[in-house]
Amino acid sequence: MARNIAVGILLLVGALLIAPCAKADGVFTATLLGSNEVPSTGSTATGFIVVTLSGNLLSVDESFTGLVGGPASAAHIHCCIPVGLNTGVAVPFPVFPAATSGTYMNTFDLTMFSVYNPAFLTANGGTAASAEIALLAGLLSGEAYANIHDATFPGGEIRGQLTQTTQTPEPSAMMLLGMGLAGLVAWRKWRGGWPTLSSE
Repeated sequence: MARNIAVGILLLVGALLIAPCAKADGVFTATLLGSNEVPSTGSTATGFIVVTLSGNLLSVDESFTGLVGGPASAAHIHCCIPVGLNTGVAVPFPVFPAATSGTYMNTFDLTMFSVYNPAFLTANGGTAASAEIALLAGLLSGEAYANIHDATFPGGEIRGQLTQTTQTPEPSAMMLLGMGLAGLVAWRKWRGGWPTLSSE
């Protein structure tokens, strides 16, 4: 009987903790600097980006200040290549502010064909689904970077390698786990013993 209870609790805990991690959800951050560009630009500008992946949605929150090469002309996520090398654009940031300092926020539906740079789509199977798989693999392996371009630095003035931050289980999963354990304790008090998982 005690063994059945232990197995039941372990299965409940495992299901609740694995469920939020079933997709490749995560938060990726980078500090954008001129010294991160390849080759280095020597720019004193700085920036910071947070990329949040939730299911098929990719949210971008970026801030930057002090571009010395003029107002930003474009900003992107580039993928997929090891640190220290350059590669093409995977996800362009539409309507990025044409300014030397500013902020940008947008959410991209990764199932949409229009989210991706055409060359990235072609190089990765030609469909939004195959492009999404390639982008997620690049993000998770640390082979994606964000940068901001301007007229003086058309290849990018500041850049940062996107790295995944530590993740914890979602609060909803922890709440469900707590409710399940509280229910087991209440059952024991009410019935005078632990519930059994019948093998019949």
